[in-house]
Amino acid sequence: MRCGFLCRFLWLWPYLFYADAAPIQKVQDDTKTLIKTIVTRINDIAHTRSVSSKQRVTGLDFIPGLQPVLSLSKMDQTLAIYQQILTSLPSGNVLQISNDLENLRDLLHLLASSNSCPFPRTRSLKTLEGLDDVLEASLYSTEVVVLSRLQGSLQDMLQQLDFSTGC
Repeated sequence: MRCGFLCRFLWLWPYLFYADAAPIQKVQDDTKTLIKTIVTRINDIAHTRSVSSKQRVTGLDFIPGLQPVLSLSKMDQTLAIYQQILTSLPSGNVLQISNDLENLRDLLHLLASSNSCPFPRTRSLKTLEGLDDVLEASLYSTEVVVLSRLQGSLQDMLQQLDFSTGC
């Protein structure tokens, strides 16, 4: 009788172990899907196709460009900067993208905690120096460059999520 309970428990063990891994894979799949959705939203904004993500525009050096390998915490920091910039833009085109970035950051936090590497949430970023001046001088160019670089960063993040990313 004692062996019966133990044998049943051992028989169920692989299923219990597998059930724990499935939600993490779902979170990773949801993260990739959300990244693809944001990239599609950016593509749907017609005027973003006119600028390369590598283009240098004077005064826009604070906008993150393409970076090599990103850890989950670096991805979060990069997305926080983009989100802060997007919320400063008066264009209605970027409102949904900004909301999607917040959801993407939440998914990255879930992935990090599942890898036992929680990192502090980037709550209050310092106001980006010169952002208001740049927006006054060249609102259209700023929006195009931000969206173009964001799209490139998201595509890099999508590729890096296929490999194991560090904390």
